Amino acid sequence: MSKRNERGLLTLLVCLVLGLGLLAAVLGTSHLGGPRRTAAEGAQGAGGPVDLREVPPGPAEPPAGPDASTGTVTADCGRNEERHFNEDNLVVSPGLHGGAHHTHSYVGNLSADARSTDASLAAAATSCRGGDRSTYYWPVLRRTDRPGTRPYERTAGHGNTGEILAEASVSVEFHGNPASKVVPMPRFLRAVTGDAVAGTARSDADVRARWGCSGLPDRSTTHYPRCPEGDRVTRTLAFPSCWNGLDEDSPNHRSHLVFPAANGVCPQNTFPVPQLRVRLAYDVVPGAPLAIDSFPEQRHSPRTDHAMFVNAMTDAQMAAVVDCLNEGLACRT
Repeated sequence: MSKRNERGLLTLLVCLVLGLGLLAAVLGTSHLGGPRRTAAEGAQGAGGPVDLREVPPGPAEPPAGPDASTGTVTADCGRNEERHFNEDNLVVSPGLHGGAHHTHSYVGNLSADARSTDASLAAAATSCRGGDRSTYYWPVLRRTDRPGTRPYERTAGHGNTGEILAEASVSVEFHGNPASKVVPMPRFLRAVTGDAVAGTARSDADVRARWGCSGLPDRSTTHYPRCPEGDRVTRTLAFPSCWNGLDEDSPNHRSHLVFPAANGVCPQNTFPVPQLRVRLAYDVVPGAPLAIDSFPEQRHSPRTDHAMFVNAMTDAQMAAVVDCLNEGLACRT
């Protein structure tokens, strides 16, 4: 066989191998459902609902030490009766309209969107009774067996479809630190909890999803929960609370504000600040298919649950929060 024929045969074999590999990839994607899966199918692909009665209780809160700040502050900010929704993310994508690619639900500051500035937040109206102009927001939860008929249910696109479930209750609480007193958060501090790309991330380090049932508060899961009859489905979003003492934000929106160790102690060169916990509850018909809004490639995985916060309290309002926590009181604003 001539060298020219040998080269031709080799080229043909390479083309055949590449072609078969491409065909296998296409067939494999089709078999797995690929990006064409519906919201309900994507959620089921994330592992399916879990009966929370079969989940063991989680670890207890760390015991309070002698210098602990054991108080709590509850802010009454409503449950988004104003229907403040958008597809923006002021913390992660400031200035970019629709940058979230999914719909967020808000309480607190009534003007918050991608174009917000510190000055506009400080001047806006708020849903919080005590005058807190901070913004608190998270991705909406939908029933995928019902169409979204209201305008704000149809604006997200990217596979985020279905009826948006209204929050039956929203709890906004600040907690102290079990190991020490807390110091004030700086005004306009940005904070993120959870991992919006957990479905494709290489690590679970940022996953903070805690799905639960109202009657089983000591248990949680990273799956959609199946709750006893009469219980509400809950989401608990706990924020980091160890501040670097310098920055209101950071390039990754995380390194300036990190989580404490399991015993509550903050890492070296960070300072404990009030810990924000947002708890959402929903009235869900047993067996109804649920899907959290997400980026398309995340396929509505419940592991992607996340939330954002911008502290727009005045210095006096934040000082009152810190005093309540450090004095071990239970306060409401």
